[in-house]
Amino acid sequence: MAAIIAIIGRPNAGKSSLFNRLTGQRDAIVDDMPGVTRDRLYGEFEHRGRNFYVVDTGGIFGPDTEFSSGIRAHVDAAVRECDAVIFMVDGKEGVTGSDEEIADFLRRAGNKPVVVAVNKLDDPKHDDMVNDAYVLGFEHVMGISAMHKRGIDDLMDTVSELLPDDGEEDLPPSDDEIRLVIAGKPNVGKSSLLNKITGSERSLVSPVAGTTRDPVDMPVNIDGQAFRLIDTAGLRRRAKFDGDLEYYSFVRTLAAVDRSDVALLLMDAREPCTDQDKRIASHIVQKGKGIVIVLNKWDLMSGDKAADELRQKIRDDMPFLSYAPVVFASALSGRGVQKILEAVRSVYANRQKRIPTNMLNRLMRDVLAFDRLPSDKKGRSLKVYYCSQAENEPPTFIFFVNNPELVNTGFENHVKNKLRELEDFTGTPIRTFWRGKEKE
Repeated sequence: MAAIIAIIGRPNAGKSSLFNRLTGQRDAIVDDMPGVTRDRLYGEFEHRGRNFYVVDTGGIFGPDTEFSSGIRAHVDAAVRECDAVIFMVDGKEGVTGSDEEIADFLRRAGNKPVVVAVNKLDDPKHDDMVNDAYVLGFEHVMGISAMHKRGIDDLMDTVSELLPDDGEEDLPPSDDEIRLVIAGKPNVGKSSLLNKITGSERSLVSPVAGTTRDPVDMPVNIDGQAFRLIDTAGLRRRAKFDGDLEYYSFVRTLAAVDRSDVALLLMDAREPCTDQDKRIASHIVQKGKGIVIVLNKWDLMSGDKAADELRQKIRDDMPFLSYAPVVFASALSGRGVQKILEAVRSVYANRQKRIPTNMLNRLMRDVLAFDRLPSDKKGRSLKVYYCSQAENEPPTFIFFVNNPELVNTGFENHVKNKLRELEDFTGTPIRTFWRGKEKE
């Protein structure tokens, strides 16, 4: 499971600069899926083959200059939920009273590893300023310049050494085990659904939003099928993150999705397709996971008309999930739970499917030959020579063309629809790549 790193420190210490340096981002992250904007305060990166999520608390702390109660709550939340802390200090200004307060709180708030990063040491002649930061009482203190990428690799090497082994699970999954994650915002019934599926009260159920804060892995065998269930932490709207754990639990939810095969996107049938629902769905799709949409609390609604209206709303508000099956259920009564499991098995199988190359080439010849292919202003048209399926989980196809730059979004979506006509890929995203190749 990807480790979660929280960058903590007072304003203007350089937290966002380090975040941008690690993730390679400078602007807000905007998804290419309609209506979905991802929060800029978290990002992903890789260091020496290990995956990380990093949380930039700079945008949460705001312009406060003192260690206010709001900042204290966020430091507390970060320490509880992250795997390690990078404590940023402004090397030019030196250690301040606020830094000492944060350090004292970090020592008392938890036992997570802390690395002090003394930032803004742009020139080696300033390296002696690192020694001043040892007064904060932490063993690992390093000088860096986030702006000039100085010392960043050494910093992450130290963080990595302090983390436990990068094992996703204590026991590797068996070949036929389906790793299923239940994801959704708070109070939509994730824990209730998990309990109904497993037939046990193994996850705390509460009407208070955000009761579940840690993912819980649960191996279970249902009708001969091995599952590994993950009940993830809930999500709050951004306005409610302040002072609570849910922001950091949100990032941990993303990490839980990463190691699943299929994700249940659990939504409240009375209030589906919220911004948080879209963010979760976007992450599931981008990670190539299978997805089943579950509209919970269906016992509070009824009628075929309501079902049709909800399906249409999902198609309108989340068009990038047009291929996902929709199941109406009640975690409270158990209605629809069997259909959920049937859909999960089907989606899992669809992620494994491969289309033979000869069928793909017939697709190119018999279907695409009759379509109007994209062209540029100079009149040069796209030519598709052949296609092969590179891998599954998810199904991934490589198209060899004369000029990849001629491929537009509309044509790519058209090709994906044709692939879905050729094989049943219900519930799984399809990836397509376009490579240039001179025709032989």
